[in-house]
Amino acid sequence: MNSPPDSLRFACQPGCTRCCDQEGFVYLTEEDLSKAAVFVGLTAQEFEARYVYRTRHQRRLRKPRGKQCVFLNSEGCGIHPVKPTQCRLFPFWPHLVESRREWEKTAKWCPGIGQGELVQIGAALERAEEMKTAYPGFF
Repeated sequence: MNSPPDSLRFACQPGCTRCCDQEGFVYLTEEDLSKAAVFVGLTAQEFEARYVYRTRHQRRLRKPRGKQCVFLNSEGCGIHPVKPTQCRLFPFWPHLVESRREWEKTAKWCPGIGQGELVQIGAALERAEEMKTAYPGFF
């Protein structure tokens, strides 16, 4: 792996949902599931039955046909105030902040990278550590 950048800039851009359109899955912690359920007015069990695919070691949102996320709508994230940890921490994911190459690759499609206030690499790595803690089986 190549070295991390010395410092980073990121500010989510109004109206942008490019990160939500990337191929992949949205993984959930138990806390993410509970918060989202309350937000949409369901019990955790009802929310899980309707929106979650669970295996022995992970929980993720089901993907509807033709979309990456069931909660992505024309205004953006339909559960933005309680969005999952994975979404909240983007782009401060371990593989992005630990690799200059990956950060720069992501910057090609994410207009928020390179914007906003300077984030020191130590602070970015702390946020990435939160991701590792939330999803221990992934990192």
